[in-house]
Amino acid sequence: MSRISRNALLRAIQAVQEMNNEQKLGLAEEIFSSQPNMLGSVLVLPRLGVSAAKQEFVLEILFLCFQAMKESALTWPLITEDEQENQLRRHNILLRFFASLDGESLQNSSMQQFVDGHSEQDLLAWVMTKCREWLSESVREESDKYVLQVAVNLVSCIAFVPMPVTCSQSIQ
Repeated sequence: MSRISRNALLRAIQAVQEMNNEQKLGLAEEIFSSQPNMLGSVLVLPRLGVSAAKQEFVLEILFLCFQAMKESALTWPLITEDEQENQLRRHNILLRFFASLDGESLQNSSMQQFVDGHSEQDLLAWVMTKCREWLSESVREESDKYVLQVAVNLVSCIAFVPMPVTCSQSIQ
């Protein structure tokens, strides 16, 4: 079950698209305050050989993901470095599995099953579409894999971070 509704995602997309640089700086400060590890996963990219322009792309993904979290009206827990590492390991295992499948048709079918079963399907689809567009428009570099890993990992962390149980939930 998705925590971020389609309407919340659409509001987030519109909000981020309409932001000027000053508003984005304010959003970055808000992310630093409430989800510093998510911001850290983007800020570390130059150490992995990612150019500033390519880092900016994944920063936009982070802005959208964070804004979608806000639009959900849920109280999100801190996404820890451990949670990010767990999701990254999970993602890498899935990639190895997809690569081990014999034939593009089977790989595509398996990937579609993954997307269809993802708990944040709309957010994942939006991020994957943006990544596909970005890859088609940019000069390919070895470090692009880090950009893509961070983008998908942001979605996975949002999808699978354990949410705190509220009093009303524990009564039911």
